[in-house]
Amino acid sequence: MCDLVARTGRLQQRYKDGSRLVAGCIPFRYINSDENASSESGKVVQVLMISSSSGPGLLFPKGGWENDETVKEAAVREAVEEAGVRGILMDFLGDYEFKSKTHQDECSPEGLCKAAMYALYVKEELETWPEQKTRTRTWLTIGEAVENCRHAWMKDALVDGFCKWHKEKMGKGDED
Repeated sequence: MCDLVARTGRLQQRYKDGSRLVAGCIPFRYINSDENASSESGKVVQVLMISSSSGPGLLFPKGGWENDETVKEAAVREAVEEAGVRGILMDFLGDYEFKSKTHQDECSPEGLCKAAMYALYVKEELETWPEQKTRTRTWLTIGEAVENCRHAWMKDALVDGFCKWHKEKMGKGDED
C-alpha cells in the first residue's frame, strides 16, 4: 500500500499566456558498463521512462505546476507520483512547448503547454508509489530512450537538453 497520494484536478494549476505550465524531469543513474560500452569511465548513463496512461510509447515524468509550489517542487513531486523515484534535482534543462490533445480547458482552450524540465539524479526507487497501478518504469540507455520516446518534444528535451547538459556539466562525455 502506498501512503503517498497523487494530486489530481486543475483548480491549483498555473497558466501563463494561454499555456498550462508543466514541470518534469529526466531521471538518470549510472550503471557499470559491459565490455562493449563506449564509456571510458566504466559507467553508462541510463534514463528512467514511464509508460503512458493513454497509449503506446514511453514518457518522462511531468505534470501540472501548482500554485502552492515552486517549479522545482513540482518536478520532484511528479517524479515521485508518476515514476516512484527520489533523488537530487539538478540543473534546469530548458522549457519545451507542446500541444496536449487531452488537456484542453478554459484556461488553455488550444491545449498549449510549456514544460520546465530538469535533470534528476536518482538515489532511491520506491517500492510503492501513487501511480504504480497505471504506470510501469523502464531504465534505458540514451539511444533506447530516443527510439521509444512517445513525443517529439521529450526527445528534444533528452537530446538537446539532457545530453548536452550531461556532457558539459557532468564531464562524462558521450556515453551513447
